[in-house]
Order: sequence, then structure tokens, then C-alpha cells
Amino acid sequence: MKDGKSLHGSNKQSFNSTAIYTLLILLSFYIGYFYAADDNNNHPDSQLPTTATATATAMTLPAELDNFRASPNCAANPLPTRQIRQTLIDRVYGGTSPFSDFPPPHVAGSLRHKCLKGWGSTTPVFRHLLEEVRPEVIIEVGTFLGASTVHMAKLARELGLDDTVILCIDDFRGWAGFREEFPFIKQVNGAVTLLYQFMQNAVYTNVTGSVLPLPFSAGSTLSVLCEWGVTADLIEIDAGHEFTSIWSDLNRAYRLLRPGGVMFGHDYFMVGDRRSVRRAVHLFAQMYGHTVQIDGQHWVLRTS
Repeated sequence: MKDGKSLHGSNKQSFNSTAIYTLLILLSFYIGYFYAADDNNNHPDSQLPTTATATATAMTLPAELDNFRASPNCAANPLPTRQIRQTLIDRVYGGTSPFSDFPPPHVAGSLRHKCLKGWGSTTPVFRHLLEEVRPEVIIEVGTFLGASTVHMAKLARELGLDDTVILCIDDFRGWAGFREEFPFIKQVNGAVTLLYQFMQNAVYTNVTGSVLPLPFSAGSTLSVLCEWGVTADLIEIDAGHEFTSIWSDLNRAYRLLRPGGVMFGHDYFMVGDRRSVRRAVHLFAQMYGHTVQIDGQHWVLRTS
């Protein structure tokens, strides 16, 4: 009995030592895990480039990411440039320019002669890219009051690009609460007059011959333009700034970009939503093997 009792005590002591050792290993693992998670949260953009020019190298991505690409459902043959504006007037506006007999009587008294409020809408990047690309067709995703639209139209005219067409994709609804900042944008039975004020700005600055609003959601409009064979040399992405919105706009707009074309957008350094603009742009560049370059507050993706 004494020997059996001694053996039992020895086994118990060995078991306790093993259990303690195992618990210490597990404790160390969890401490390390939570420390790493906390460190990553404190530095959400630690994996993102911080230099003025950020190069995104092509990489092998998981096959699952293919599920997040926009499905190609585009016309086999692109529309000739000279047919694009009239084709859209025919198919969207029934053959009559939206600027005909503008403004309609029921909103005429609600509009300012000119209101070109914008953010970064006249910075040097616009001149740089219009001089470089000399675009025949520009697509602007996110227009608001048209400050950058008017600026690009005037630059195109100055550079001798008299036939350049600028397609402005925006639902012209603003965002929830935007009238607190822009109370002069009137609303009629809940419908804001943002589209009409944009059009008034185009009329006032005499750019209606090169500008055409497409007042629908970015996703649906970009998809339909692709089906109709519309393509562009230069595309600006500056609509929603949430990651999912930017990601959708990038992927859908990319299908409309002509070979050697350029995409660009504002708010590269915006910190909201864990730097959503920067994250989306860099992930997109990685997927397609492009280089992200910075011009002021704008990001630029060249495909050539």
C-alpha cells in the first residue's frame, strides 16, 4: 500500500506540472494574440505606402477575390467618340438635350446664377492630366455642383480640345443632411434641386456643349454605359467615400477605360473609415498590377 500510494502521489505531481506548463503556453499564446490584434487596430494603415509615390506590385491573390470583380458585360465594339454624346441624349433623354428650354419654370426662382462649391476641384492635377492624356471623353463619377466639371471643360477649351465630352454621373441627391451645410439648395416636395443648380452652373459658364449629366446611381450607370459601348480616356472617381462604394466605382469604371487611359480621384489622404479611399485604391492596383501615384490630394492610376 505504501508503494502504491507513493506511485499515485508521484503521478499526481507529474500531472499537475504538465497542466501548469500547458496553461502557461496557452496563456502566452493568448497574450501574444491580443497584443498583436490591438497593435494592428492602432495602426490600421501600417501596411499602406506613405510615400508620395506608392507602387503596387502585381501579386497572386486568392481566387475568392474574383468574386469581387465587376462582371464584364460590355459591348463587343465601342461607340465611335463622335457618336457618344448624341447616343446618350437619344437613349437617356429621348433625343432632346436636357439643357433645352432650361430652366423649367417651377425651379427657376430657386436657383442661383452660379454656385460652384467643391473640394479640390481646381487643383493642378486636372491640368496635368488633361495636358498628358488630351482626352476625347471624360467620365466624372461624383459631380455635385460641377466645380471640377466646369474647370475641366474650361481647361479642355484652353488646350484646344474643343470636341471633348464630359459625362457627369451623379444621382444629384446629395447625402442625408447635406442641406444643413447647403441650405440654399432648395427642395420641392422632398426633391432637392441639386441637378438643376448643376445645370444652371453649366449654363452660366457656357459649357453645356461639352457637358452631359447622367442623373442616376454610379453603379447602374457605369454598367449601362459599358453595355452601350461608351468608353473614356480619363475617368475621375469622386463619389461615395466608403470602402464598398469606392471599390464598386473603381471596378465598374475600369471596364470603360480605353487602353492607355487614366483613372484618378480625390481624398487620398482622407482618414475616415480607416482610410477607405487609400485602401480601396491600393487593393485595386494590386489586383490589376498598376502603380498608384500621388498628385497633391489626388491619387492617379495610369494603365500604360
